[in-house]
Amino acid sequence: MSQSSISYLWREPQAVRGFSTGVSLHSHTNQSRETLDFIADLSRDWGVLQPLMRWAEQRSQRLSGIRPDYAHSYWTPPLTPRLAFDLESSQIENKLQLPALVSLTDHDDIQAPLLLRSVPSARHIPISLEWTVPFYESAFHIGVHNLPSATGQQWMDRLRAFTALSVAGRNPHLLREIMAELDEIPNTLIVFNHPMWDLYRVGKERHEVLVNEFLAVYGQYIHALELNGLRDWKENREAAELAGRWNQLTISGGDRHGVEPNANVNLTRATCFTGFVHEVRRERQSHVLYMPQYAEPWKHRILQSTLDAIRDYPHFPEGARRWDQRVYHPDSKGEMRPLVELWTSERRVAPAWIRTILACVRMMGQAPLSGTLRYAWDDSAKMRAALAKQEG
Repeated sequence: MSQSSISYLWREPQAVRGFSTGVSLHSHTNQSRETLDFIADLSRDWGVLQPLMRWAEQRSQRLSGIRPDYAHSYWTPPLTPRLAFDLESSQIENKLQLPALVSLTDHDDIQAPLLLRSVPSARHIPISLEWTVPFYESAFHIGVHNLPSATGQQWMDRLRAFTALSVAGRNPHLLREIMAELDEIPNTLIVFNHPMWDLYRVGKERHEVLVNEFLAVYGQYIHALELNGLRDWKENREAAELAGRWNQLTISGGDRHGVEPNANVNLTRATCFTGFVHEVRRERQSHVLYMPQYAEPWKHRILQSTLDAIRDYPHFPEGARRWDQRVYHPDSKGEMRPLVELWTSERRVAPAWIRTILACVRMMGQAPLSGTLRYAWDDSAKMRAALAKQEG
């Protein structure tokens, strides 16, 4: 019998009693390539930005001959693997007073855990990733945690090859074969990340049809559905209801991209990651703990995560300090280069008009405007409704 439970640290400060370890699942490092589609999404969702975005695109093309290409560009989160590992570990150790287990999951990449294994404190970090699985006109993100050390790179190559298949080359039998083989690895954990998020914008109804079809065919190889620390109350409630309909566990997944640590973690009685996997897969137990930052207004948290992406960090390692060193865009020949190399000024700084736009966006994160937006975005009513429904 599957048993999922949820606690909220700001309401239950003693929730950690009886548990041995805190587990941080699903967070990203600067090894993760993140699309810039969110910029186009912002201009659609926040209509006030549309004229500014159109003006910026036209100006860029006129001055540089390069029109912004969000689909083929990408950015990398600011934190190096070591900084990300330390951030997630410190939250659990300092706020929960528990030993920490951390599983970093970059998009279709395992370099972060491989690099960290040379660090004594992270020697036992699991080899994990967030795998992009194309499915009809959409795609789903699957957390694959704790791949075998001896075959981790071979698995990465195989998963990446499937993601890269053209529509004509996608074979449901091949996907079933891969999922079944992953499931056969006893110490590997497979999680359906943010299942209710229509990330590829196919429409809510169509997305739900695809999610249920995916679970009908491949759900037998999924060990848990994620409650996502960067998604809102309503969506996570829907994910929990989906898990109930399919007799699935729910599990945490912070999905951190910026410098705020994961907004939820798992509590476990295990003392190693393999033991945690056993608890989830064999004992069918999962206890999700929401951290205080999750109670903050969702739109405010998304804004803060966006600001983290465009902020400069002078104390970070070289190559990760400036925002334009972490954003990549095709040059006039179509070759991917960091934006800093595309600036034409002698000082290699962004044009004044770009700096002006960024300054306007950053102003949204400063007082008094930040406080005003936070108040306007207050979604505590949704939080109370979600808690009431859970307790009912």
